[in-house]
Amino acid sequence: MAPEPEDEISEKNPRPLDEDDIALLKTYGLGPYSTSIKKAEKEIKELAKKVNDLCGIKESDTGLAAPSQWDLVSDKQMMQEEQPLQVVARCTKIINPNTEDAKYVINVKQIAKFVVGLGDKVSPTDIEEGMRVGVDRNKYQIQIPLPPKIDPSVTMMTVEEKPDVTYNDVGGCKEQIEKMREVVELPMLHPEKFVKLGIDPPKGVLCYGPPGTGKTLLARAVANRTDACFIRVIGSELVQKYVGEGARMVRELFQMARSKKACIVFFDEVDAIGGARFDDGVGGDNEVQRTMLEIVNQLDGFDARGNIKVLMATNRPDTLDPALLRPGRLDRKVEFGLPDLEGRTQIFKIHTRTMNCERDIRFELLARLCPNSTGADIRSVCTEAGMYAIRARRKTVTEKDFLDAVNKVIKGYQKFSATPKYMVYN
Repeated sequence: MAPEPEDEISEKNPRPLDEDDIALLKTYGLGPYSTSIKKAEKEIKELAKKVNDLCGIKESDTGLAAPSQWDLVSDKQMMQEEQPLQVVARCTKIINPNTEDAKYVINVKQIAKFVVGLGDKVSPTDIEEGMRVGVDRNKYQIQIPLPPKIDPSVTMMTVEEKPDVTYNDVGGCKEQIEKMREVVELPMLHPEKFVKLGIDPPKGVLCYGPPGTGKTLLARAVANRTDACFIRVIGSELVQKYVGEGARMVRELFQMARSKKACIVFFDEVDAIGGARFDDGVGGDNEVQRTMLEIVNQLDGFDARGNIKVLMATNRPDTLDPALLRPGRLDRKVEFGLPDLEGRTQIFKIHTRTMNCERDIRFELLARLCPNSTGADIRSVCTEAGMYAIRARRKTVTEKDFLDAVNKVIKGYQKFSATPKYMVYN
């Protein structure tokens, strides 16, 4: 057999590169001094690292240079030249807006009004009429736009975390939930229905009824359901020591609510500030009445309320001022009555959902044994039944525990019930 030619072998099995070939390939495309430059760069980096180590410059979060590089004299001079902003003013008017020679009328409280220009660090688009601004002490030029002044105690009233209560957790209030959802959810989800009919949606709801019937619970369910901003105010929070403080808080509250796209304001225990006006001759209750009148004005006064829904809850509707209750301020009054037999059975089932109970407990029988009781009473019955089971060192709650709890809570605590008093008042 004839041997294969040599060039065929080199095509199939190429000869491996030796060290000289690799060195030659590495020099491909390099300039005459590339290697020496690289070597010098490497040496410079190493020397710079040594110098930095000796100087003590460390990479830190503060970004400060080493003390040897500080120039305290020039820093002090710069600080003195840059005057702190000591004056807060309000820009009341813009003269010749959107032009190069625009001027701004500012009102510095208790000093005077000035017509000023803008500082170097502010653009004309940042400043609007009516906003608070920071101005310097010398020329009163506008240096910085400031956020609106809203009391931190008012900002804290916004509910950030949604409550974990849903409409399914509110038992025995089917009609009330329907009425509430019509006011709160329908105008937000289907505003076109109201536009077609040519009516304004109801803006306010008053929830009233005996204590423990689920007024605040339903408000928590509304807060869970809607994506709108939810602000919760307890009536007594608005009662302040100094004159005009409560009214100012109400103004700031509604100012904050108007800045949101859609907002729900919930006043709990509104009878703390919404009581009917009277003159006791001493002037003791005047401040509370001023706060209530400010709420009345904000609900339906000279300025439009905007997309703000107002919910109020109380168990003494007879004490509220008629001006607060009129339609236009509170369009709907929803009574949370005592739950009927079906409602009580449903409440029992809601509270025993998470409990470790025996299988065939007759909730309807238990509901029959709790006449004229509220949802809070039924919850107390379920808790007491659990306590009986713990006392007997059992892991499940039996029907007998529930019957004992009914005797203890419903029969034994009858004299503490607020329902008869509510019925007398209203």
